[in-house]
Amino acid sequence: MDAASGGAAPAPAPASASEAEGSSAAAAAAAASTAPPSRYESQKRRDWNTFLQYLRNHKPPLTLARCSGAHVIEFLKYLDQFGKTKVHITGCPYFGHPNPPSPCACPLKQAWGSLDALIGRLRAAFEENGGRPDSNPFGARAVRIYLREVREGQAKARGIPYEKKKRKRTAVTSAMVSAGSGSSSGAAAAAAAAGGSGGGNNSGTGVSVASAAPAAPGVTVTATTTTV
Repeated sequence: MDAASGGAAPAPAPASASEAEGSSAAAAAAAASTAPPSRYESQKRRDWNTFLQYLRNHKPPLTLARCSGAHVIEFLKYLDQFGKTKVHITGCPYFGHPNPPSPCACPLKQAWGSLDALIGRLRAAFEENGGRPDSNPFGARAVRIYLREVREGQAKARGIPYEKKKRKRTAVTSAMVSAGSGSSSGAAAAAAAAGGSGGGNNSGTGVSVASAAPAAPGVTVTATTTTV
């Protein structure tokens, strides 16, 4: 019996697993494309557009292909006029003072942390826009040196000491000491056994623990003498 004669229409075939996965992936991609960009991505886009505008306004105008680390440093110095961090000069009475009691006439500059984060975003944006990693001006050695000088200069001006973090070697040292103690105890026992097996033939002879077995690296073993 066909549909014209009043019979029921055949039910559609169930979708396969691959077709279901494909539709789910397509839906996820569509949702991702319509989702608003993250705060980091939005900031990175604004920073990139600002840098491109700076190149266009440069005298003479610069292209991205001709941009070098020196031009990046010029851009960072240009941004200092918009900074909000007080950086005391050497002759200021508050130089090196972490909390000055009153205002002074020292200039405002961009904080080192802000510049460091900015360079990180611009470095990523450069490569996302077709730039090669080996020619990335934001990763130039001159830029890294400049950022380090800004960090150290601002730390001194504000009286903030900067020390490199020391590696935590406490656990490693403890393990070495424990291993060395076990080796020393075993060496002492071996030496005592050797001395005892000699009986009266070795009467008055001293056995050095330090010479019986080498000490573990990093552990000082005091030479002791056992008289049998």
